Amino acid sequence: EAMAPYFTDDAVYHNIPLPPIEGGANIATMLGGGGAPDEERGSKNLGWVVHHQAANGDAVLNERTDSFEVAGKRWDVPVCGVFLIRDGKIARWSDYFDMDHTWLPRPPRDG
Repeated sequence: EAMAPYFTDDAVYHNIPLPPIEGGANIATMLGGGGAPDEERGSKNLGWVVHHQAANGDAVLNERTDSFEVAGKRWDVPVCGVFLIRDGKIARWSDYFDMDHTWLPRPPRDG
């Protein structure tokens, strides 16, 4: 809930290639560990280290490492994030990462 004010009401968070999460309140809940994805995974001790960041107009890109624990195992995942800002808030957040760095199963590919 503490993160909700940073998102527009119609914000979209998309952890590519997983399904997007819509709505600022839903995104804040998921990031805070109260959403179904985190409850199911049991993730905790979330942290982010930004290594590089650039902005152009309403777009912000960063290269970072996301860190968290799942079932007693620590994960450090290299991520590239793209943020679109509207009226000082995050309207869209897309993260790109290699599934081989996570415990998540790879989604099936079409075709």
